Amino acid sequence: MKAVQARVSGTVQGVGFRWYARERAQQLGVAGWVRNELDGSVLLHAEGEDDAVDALVEWCRHGPPSARVRDVVTREAAASSATTFEVTG
Repeated sequence: MKAVQARVSGTVQGVGFRWYARERAQQLGVAGWVRNELDGSVLLHAEGEDDAVDALVEWCRHGPPSARVRDVVTREAAASSATTFEVTG
């Protein structure tokens, strides 16, 4: 099991990024959350099986069709025992 936070920058707000991320996370069986940040980035917390979390982070590197991802910065995070993936903020 693995938990990470990923900050996604570029044109990632106003393009459905959070909703697509939730859909992808649910497909992969990943729990956590995703939210918009004041600086225009999207912050994502993901936890679950290593391969599934890695696949979600990899998806973040391109995002949905109308997103233009410039960078994804990840760091290890503490697991929150989440059981679902939620869109917040």
